[in-house]
Amino acid sequence: MIWLYSLIFLISFIPLYFSGKWVVGSLTRIAKYLNWREFVVSFFIMAFAGAIPNLFVGVLSAIHKIPQLSFGDIVGGNVIDLTIAVALATLVAKEIPAKSRTVQTTSLFTISVAILPLLLILDGVLSRGDGILLIGSFFFYIVWLFSRRERFTRIYDKTESGAIRNFKVFIKDLGKVILGIIFLIIAAEGIVKSSIFLAEALKMPIALIGILIVGLGNALPETYFAITSARAGETWMILGDLMGSVITPSTLILGTVSLICPIKIFDFSSFAVGRIFLIISALFFFFFVRSDRKITKREAIFLFLIYILFIISEIFLT
Repeated sequence: MIWLYSLIFLISFIPLYFSGKWVVGSLTRIAKYLNWREFVVSFFIMAFAGAIPNLFVGVLSAIHKIPQLSFGDIVGGNVIDLTIAVALATLVAKEIPAKSRTVQTTSLFTISVAILPLLLILDGVLSRGDGILLIGSFFFYIVWLFSRRERFTRIYDKTESGAIRNFKVFIKDLGKVILGIIFLIIAAEGIVKSSIFLAEALKMPIALIGILIVGLGNALPETYFAITSARAGETWMILGDLMGSVITPSTLILGTVSLICPIKIFDFSSFAVGRIFLIISALFFFFFVRSDRKITKREAIFLFLIYILFIISEIFLT
């Protein structure tokens, strides 16, 4: 059985590659057709799409009374989004701009909601009341994002925009995005399911499975999307994708899971390393985005090293 799940793990990367290319190209054209900023489009579409595997894992873990798996999944996924995903995309693109006010404010909200669940669970439980607070935080951000029209609009070259303003092309691209997202989810699920089996075969703790294995698998779609966007030169889409992939699971998904089954943690040893590195990752990500209003290759290498140190620490200290 181990060889079969290992094969599923490797094969799952094939749809991940092709669907990533579809989604990036189609999202770019959709953004231009609607005259919306790629940041907003990538936030809503990729963040929600990327959160579906988190939701699937979260709801099932809550139903089976092991919501700690979901908590570990999201902690691990957030560390990946804020370190290696940003780093790889930056190394491909050479740098990621972060000049707009929307990106700057969202970066503050991102580190706040990434750390918020860690603070709420200090008493040993993420209760239903905490879940309502997390869900409320998500909708607070959405209301803020919708509050001003200029956050959506962007001026494109008239010739380019005119060539794209074709409703049939828009519908075709929308279909490609939906199909691409479906393949992304299927690929991620194949990776997650096979990873869980392999981890259980190696008798790893459920929390460690969530942080290292499930978190990595669920973070693959947004990571690949960020890299593909960087290759296409669509750097505006990268931060919208990655920050949305932190905000949505940390608030909407964890809140939903805790409403179904409060997350009780009696032994924090399995989460200790993940919590520390999530805080470190969030703070450095925030500092890099705010300092020069861009993320450079040097900063990307530093974030990459944080992730490597995180993996080493999880393996040897947990």
